Amino acid sequence: MDRIRILIADDHAVVREGTRHILEQEQDLEVVAEAADGGEAVELATELKPDVAIIDIAMPHVDGIEATRRIKELCPGIGVLILSAYDDDQFVFSLLEAGAAGYLLKDVHGRELVDAVRAVHAGESVLHPSIARKVLNRFVSRAEKIKRREPLETLSQREKEILRLATRGLSNKDIAEQLFLSVRTVQGHLTHIFNKLQVGSRTEAVVRGLKEGWITLDDVP
Repeated sequence: MDRIRILIADDHAVVREGTRHILEQEQDLEVVAEAADGGEAVELATELKPDVAIIDIAMPHVDGIEATRRIKELCPGIGVLILSAYDDDQFVFSLLEAGAAGYLLKDVHGRELVDAVRAVHAGESVLHPSIARKVLNRFVSRAEKIKRREPLETLSQREKEILRLATRGLSNKDIAEQLFLSVRTVQGHLTHIFNKLQVGSRTEAVVRGLKEGWITLDDVP
């Protein structure tokens, strides 16, 4: 079985140890490195190219926002999952615009973290419930001021349909059932969407769609 390779970046050793312990209870998850600050996280991500990087916001030298931005610039295929104690709007929006695929608060249970890592690796969106609505509201509000325009490389009708369903928070399985497709087919369409929009995750695709005005309020739950 191919394991999901994970990098943990947090300036508190006890948090890194606890997170590693939770993740390594799962046979399909493997922690390949730990970083104590953002700069080290970028170096390790570039060197080891993990599948998922779990990153805190408040870290010395280079914070989580800048670390996320650099990691996505250097290794766009790495899925970044933010695990933080902060849900301030400025942090949330900055991190999603930097390319984070998911954002969880540290009050989540271990099972939620495990599921989130798998979801991010699969290209799905992961947002803590208290964050999801404010994110959608922010980008929809901005999108209303932008004239709707087509992507540089036009999405097919099916791809637009899948992107809108993804915006509503449906999982790949739910989308497949609603459109009478296989999960593999939905994953294939999402891969094409990511490639056309030059993003690495469902969250990035939805944020891009909202910012550009391709998705309207009607598409948001």
